[in-house]
Amino acid sequence: MTSFHRRSSAGGAPARRRPAARTAPAGWADHAAARALASRHRLRAWEPIPWLLALAFYFAFPKYLGFGTEVLVTILFALSLDLVLGYAGIVTLGHAAFFGAGAYTVGMLAKHGIWNEPITGLILAALVGGPLGLGSGVVLLRTQGLTLLMLTLCTMALLEEAANLAHDYTGGFDGLDSLPIAPLLGRFEFNPLYPRTQYLYVLSVLFICFVFVRTLVYSPFGQSLTGIRENILRMHAVGAPVRRRQVLCYVLSAAIAGIAGGIWAQANPYVNLGTLGLDRAATVLIILVLGGHGRLYGAFVGAIAYMALSHFLSKIYPTAWQLGLGLLLVVIALFARNGILGIIEAAARGRRAPRAT
Repeated sequence: MTSFHRRSSAGGAPARRRPAARTAPAGWADHAAARALASRHRLRAWEPIPWLLALAFYFAFPKYLGFGTEVLVTILFALSLDLVLGYAGIVTLGHAAFFGAGAYTVGMLAKHGIWNEPITGLILAALVGGPLGLGSGVVLLRTQGLTLLMLTLCTMALLEEAANLAHDYTGGFDGLDSLPIAPLLGRFEFNPLYPRTQYLYVLSVLFICFVFVRTLVYSPFGQSLTGIRENILRMHAVGAPVRRRQVLCYVLSAAIAGIAGGIWAQANPYVNLGTLGLDRAATVLIILVLGGHGRLYGAFVGAIAYMALSHFLSKIYPTAWQLGLGLLLVVIALFARNGILGIIEAAARGRRAPRAT
């Protein structure tokens, strides 16, 4: 009798063959791209170090907290630009428009006695910067390259001139000074001479915004932004809603820039046309070039390097301190196109290579 006609001793049913267990493709975990995607969201061991250093700065240098507060605001503003430039590949020279919109929102509401509570003031600044980014992004992101660069610059110039003409509300060229900002949580005063509250307040807001941006760029949405930056035609070919995601990224970046402008107005406390100027927009772009765009901590490194160098060079040679920054920028652009972080990463790879061999 053949095996086909055999019956099991239990109930006479024919014996069934068990399907073979499915196994994952051999060696997939050893692929570099697979490892990078699997671990992209994990917290690195060194990531708490910048935040611990920022807290240490508060205790070690109490006389320089005003300078530290300015650095933290600049980092937040550079982080907002890095989201669109470094991850989505949207080249803009008018990002100061959203920074100034947030600053004037907080400034006008406080100066005219409408609202001066700090935390909700930042929410209002984001609610102004975000829709402004939506309105301009829907129109401007239809273009690319040099056309987009010039249109963003023109948008910023239009807002700057509008703020200058609306003298009764914005203070015009003189701006708005002595803003009556309410105490934080009803207890902590904003003292311009001893900016302890401002420093910790800005550091807390920066941390919250950084966690949001970090979560965003490591999400599938953030990975799609990277794909759009690298090859927009291929993203169109796979059916990704490219323009919709670009506009959404632009809106989120504008909202964060509005928060940066609002908190700058609260920490100083004044607002002027410089918040909408080309100088501020170009400075934050230089910071990303120095630190490295498309990297979360490039805004940190670039802002600290730029602010520290400008501070010390202006003391050494007040009339031509920008010459040293210009030479450094030329060197970075020629020999380290990924910025200071690119140099550090290349050195780290060079150390690991001999060990691997």
